[in-house]
Amino acid sequence: MKNKPLAFRQIEWWIVTLVFLIIVLVNILSAGNGGYHLINDGLISYFAKIIIPLLLFLVFFLFHKVLIPNYLKNKKMARLIILSVLIAIFSYIIITLFSDGANITEAPFTAYYFKIMAIYLGYLVWVIFLKQVLTPPKMKDFQPYNSIRLGSILFFLTLFLLQVNELVHRGIALVLAFALPTIVLILVYNYFLIYKKRQAGKRKAANWFNITLLFILPGTFIFIGLVEQEEIPLLIGLGIGLLIQLVIIPLSNLAFEKYFGLVGQIKNLSHKVNVGSANLSFLKSQINPHFLFNALNTLYGTALMENAEKTADGVQKLGDMMRFMIHENQQDKIPLKREIAYVKNYLDLQMLRFENEENLSVDFKLPTAECDGNIAPMLLIPFVENAFKHGISTNNKSWIRINLRCMQGTVHLDLVNSIHPKKVTDDPKDESGIGLENVRKRLQHYYSGKYSLSTISNESEFFVHFSLQLD
Repeated sequence: MKNKPLAFRQIEWWIVTLVFLIIVLVNILSAGNGGYHLINDGLISYFAKIIIPLLLFLVFFLFHKVLIPNYLKNKKMARLIILSVLIAIFSYIIITLFSDGANITEAPFTAYYFKIMAIYLGYLVWVIFLKQVLTPPKMKDFQPYNSIRLGSILFFLTLFLLQVNELVHRGIALVLAFALPTIVLILVYNYFLIYKKRQAGKRKAANWFNITLLFILPGTFIFIGLVEQEEIPLLIGLGIGLLIQLVIIPLSNLAFEKYFGLVGQIKNLSHKVNVGSANLSFLKSQINPHFLFNALNTLYGTALMENAEKTADGVQKLGDMMRFMIHENQQDKIPLKREIAYVKNYLDLQMLRFENEENLSVDFKLPTAECDGNIAPMLLIPFVENAFKHGISTNNKSWIRINLRCMQGTVHLDLVNSIHPKKVTDDPKDESGIGLENVRKRLQHYYSGKYSLSTISNESEFFVHFSLQLD
């Protein structure tokens, strides 16, 4: 409700549909009641009070679901005005003919039609004003706009029901005018003060708010009935209390459960898609890994034949890393010692690369004893890759300090690297490894609530602290 507007066009559509459905059903079932004898003028009046609401609903449909959406899509104001005027004229003529024939009003003036149109136009103007005043960037979020617009729907709907005495019995109109807003208020009250409290484990507070609700609504009628010694207010109060406790609250709670269950499923599926996307991003970074692995084996054999031991050692370490990427990286969990071995091979290769770099200082401490436990692959190396990617400059003093340790079923990584201004020619797509953002997604998927990751940076250094509870 804070970050985006509600689907008001759908909300308005379903509320107005419900109201007109009730009006039509009430008028259909009124045959033989209230002076409706299905002969002569009574028959005309009976059918008129069914057809006129249907015509008004058709007009609402044309404006709300056809003309306004088309205008918002193509922004053709002239077309909107012409079609609106034509629909208004034709609908007015037809409704006036039915009203005059049923002696509801006298042609050519049908006052209730203009009242209804004025209410609808007033609501549209009010909505435009709300959008201009209460939506971002003028407001920090959509909560005020959503709240006020929901209240506006109820207000204009009540205003409409109080102006259609010619189409529906006034008693029914009054019941709808006050019952619908009351039910909506009960639903809001239940969600924020009863349902959410119970979900948060505050059952005592939820029960007190439930009791307060009973005192406010049913209790008022019961009190009046007891004071006036009248049975009708007493029965109304008891009926409202039973309706709230046995129908409105249970059904709304069920709707809340279903809604949040679906939201949870959507979030879970979205998270799985993100994890799959992260893994796919990593797999895309592996260009023909089997070909590279075979080529490394050939280079390793050649280096040994030429007595280039340092080159052979480097090729062997790179081969071990390729083997890790081909086989173990495809598993959900691997032994922690294999992940640490991969990090060590990576560091050794980087030291071989930068061994003659005078401006670079690298200090790393890795566990000397064998670490127990399993870990999702490629969770440690991205931090190290990131340090070498962004922490080294051939022209400026650079440093990288790594402290990796495991203890009592946990692994901890502290890393500090220097920061240097990016070159203008740097390609933003030139990223190393699977990236820190993908690591966060995988951590949330595999180790939700079992890890701590914090990063801090200043003008000269970037700090990482990472702790993980192992399986």
